Amino acid sequence: MRTIDNIELAKRAANITLAVFDVDGILTDGSLHFLADGSEVKMFNTLDGLGFKMLHDMGIETAIITGRKSPQVEMRVKALGITYLHQGRDDKLTALREILDKTAHSEETTAYIGDDLPDLSAITAVAFGATVPNGHPLVKEEASWVTERTGGYGAAREFCETILQAKGLLAQAYQRFR
Repeated sequence: MRTIDNIELAKRAANITLAVFDVDGILTDGSLHFLADGSEVKMFNTLDGLGFKMLHDMGIETAIITGRKSPQVEMRVKALGITYLHQGRDDKLTALREILDKTAHSEETTAYIGDDLPDLSAITAVAFGATVPNGHPLVKEEASWVTERTGGYGAAREFCETILQAKGLLAQAYQRFR
């Protein structure tokens, strides 16, 4: 696994208590799939799901902020025990601040991963702002860190494990599987 090579960024990642995720382009590959009846289908990667569970096991809360509304996202949130869900939110920074205002978390203890322009203000506001290699060029330029994996193919898991590694908790998270 790749480590954070910037010492200051690694220190910021070590303080994370809340990890926030966009959906389309991060938890999915960004494709929109529609059935003949017009209903939408979302495909999630199980690698990412285990990443959420490892964060939770190590005491890190999670949130999803997404611009679209989807019952599939609600089902995934419930299945994974994700703490906060904000759907239909184009202003991601406002939604993020609503979470922070209602919790003990702050921008200095929050990580955010997104891939497109609506995510940019949230990515740059937090201590550990990340994106994916196929994210928008401006988002990649402004993010603190870019995953090696693309959205929908383990990028969220890589983000989770990187946070755990920075906190010195990755080996402990793996221990339950040995």
